[in-house]
Amino acid sequence: MRHIISILLENESGALSQVSGLFSARAYNIESLTVAPTEDPSLSRMTIVSVGSDDVIEQITKQLNKLINVVKVVDLSEAPHVERELMLVKVRATGKDREEMKRMSDIFRGHIVDVTDSTYVIELTGDDVKLDAFLQAIDPALILETVRTGICGIGRGDRILKV
Repeated sequence: MRHIISILLENESGALSQVSGLFSARAYNIESLTVAPTEDPSLSRMTIVSVGSDDVIEQITKQLNKLINVVKVVDLSEAPHVERELMLVKVRATGKDREEMKRMSDIFRGHIVDVTDSTYVIELTGDDVKLDAFLQAIDPALILETVRTGICGIGRGDRILKV
């Protein structure tokens, strides 16, 4: 099962390597990892996406809580949550393809953030299904480069990850 683990940790050097080391020591893959400071500059929020059984994720969560720099750990997958990912796609946009790329960007509610004579850079946000669908909907020969941020998530309603 896919799990989205959100971690609040002290914003110090080495904190990221401790957390990722915990996963690698158990030969467990991190599919996506995002980290950035929170509204409190002394804390960072890390979001990790991993696939595994509930038992393994529970064990990893317990071990994450034992790390000195970790303040709080939540498995967002256990309750309603919102998740988003950002993707930038550089596409060839010449001739008839130029208008087609503009149309596809509009259909997927993307934004063209850079324009040259021969390319567009399209920015899309959404869940991974939407981003994958966009990539499948356009001609693969037109894709020059793709960059994805990984998933960020937050609990819905009163569910808060805060000290």
